[in-house]
Formats: sequence, structure tokens, C-alpha cells
Amino acid sequence: MNILKSHFVFTKNQRNGIFLLLAIIIALQCFMFFNDFSSEEIPVNQKQLALFKKEMDSLRIVEIEKRKPKIYPFNPNFITDYKGYTLGMSNEEINRLLLFRKQDKWVNSVLQFQQVTKVSDSLLNIISPFFKFPEWVTNPKPKKYSNYKTTNYSNTPKTFQQKIDLNTATASQLQKVRGIGEAFSNRIIKYRNKQNGFIADVQLQEVYGLQPEVITRITNEFTVKTPKTVNKINLNTATRDQFVNIPYVDYEVAHQIIEQRTLREGFQSIDELIKVKGFPVKKIEIIKLYLTLN
Repeated sequence: MNILKSHFVFTKNQRNGIFLLLAIIIALQCFMFFNDFSSEEIPVNQKQLALFKKEMDSLRIVEIEKRKPKIYPFNPNFITDYKGYTLGMSNEEINRLLLFRKQDKWVNSVLQFQQVTKVSDSLLNIISPFFKFPEWVTNPKPKKYSNYKTTNYSNTPKTFQQKIDLNTATASQLQKVRGIGEAFSNRIIKYRNKQNGFIADVQLQEVYGLQPEVITRITNEFTVKTPKTVNKINLNTATRDQFVNIPYVDYEVAHQIIEQRTLREGFQSIDELIKVKGFPVKKIEIIKLYLTLN
């Protein structure tokens, strides 16, 4: 009993310390009880907040517009699968246009584009402002019938000696062919000058807008007598870098040509190129102008 009692016997200083500690604890409890420590609400200017949100929304819209692919003026006749996809056209609408173009037909107005592709009015209103048709379509020059020469060349083919050299023919000579006016004659000469002369008659197919029957009438009266000199490359030895210098042959096609050449252990004929994957078959006659098997 004495042992237990000794634990509860304190000196005067110890008792004073205990009382002081109790006083501090009670004071802290009272302080915590009577004071509200909840966070005070910060006053917010709702008008300024609304203006800030509006400004942030405007910046967000501007950034979204910047990230959108830009549309530049283009000729709708040359819309590819990828171009049509970026414009928002469906696969069916793109295919209708491509099938129309395969018939060597041309879209010459916004209305005709919608008739061919059957795109919706809403999409047409978005993309049609970027359509850029050739000047001869948008601003055709009136024909001066009083001065128009009605004497056309005959449709009967002439001999090589009788024909006029296509590389020296003038615009007035070309305009005597039925179906060739000022616009087409100027276009033929412009293409000739750009290429530094024709290599062969087949290059008339490259002149924009010339129909096959008109080309036939031209070649009845004209032919290339002084062809432009071309350094032809050997199909069976040419490198990829040499192939890509040929019109319509890109790096992918050049790679496929070399792959096919290796598998065949060499080509026996230039016409075998049509069996190469991705080869532009419709342009083979143009491409053949730059190739040889010698």
C-alpha cells in the first residue's frame, strides 16, 4: 500500500506544473470550441469571371481553327481519294467523281459537280468557294464569227511529208482544225514551250481538255518532225533515281519496277510495265518515250 501511495505523492513544484498543464489544456479546448476555423469564402467578381471564361473560349476556338487543315483553291476535277476525304466527302461521292473523270469528262461548274457527286448542299456550300476552274471555263472569250475562218483541214490523214511539224506550227495554223479555237491553240503552244518541244504526237494527250477525236484531227494534219532530244534510260539497268526523273514515275513506282525486274530477271518488253503494281497504265505511252531496252 505504501508502494502504491508513493506514486501519487508530488512535491509542491510538481503540483504547480500539473496545474499549469491542465490550465493550458483547458484554455486550448476553449479556444478551439469558441473559434470558427472554417475557410472564409473569397469574394468573386462574377462579371470578371464571365469575361475571363469568354476570352478562354475564344482562344480555344482560335486554336482549334488553326489546327484544322487549310483549304486552298483547287480544281475539283483533280480531287483524289485523300483530298476528298479531307474535304468531308464520302467514299461513294468520291467514286462517282472518279468514274466520271475516267470517261474523259470534265466538271465545269459547281452545279455540275453536285450533279455528278451528289454531295449535300451543306457540304457544297463549304467547299465550292474554293473551286478554281480554268479561265477558259470561267471567262470564255466570245467568238468573233465575222472573222472566223470556216475552212478546216480535211479529216483525211496526210502523208508524213504533207503534214506540218507540230513543233513549229503556229496558233493560226492549229485553229484551222475543227475543235481548236484560240484557247486550245494557245494551250498546245504553251505546253510545247514548257516541254521545250514535243517528243512525239502522243504528248497531245497531256494538253488539258483536248478530246481524243480532236487529237485525231490534229494528227491528221500535224506531226512531230523535229522531236526534242531525250536521253532515254535502259529499263533493265536504270536506278531508282533515274526512274523518278520520268514523268508519272514516283519513288514507290520506281521501287516496284526494280522489284519486278529482279523477279523477271529483266524485262523482255517495255509493255510488261503494265503488270507492275501501282504503275500508271494510262500514261505508259508517255513513259515509253523515256525508256529503251537496248
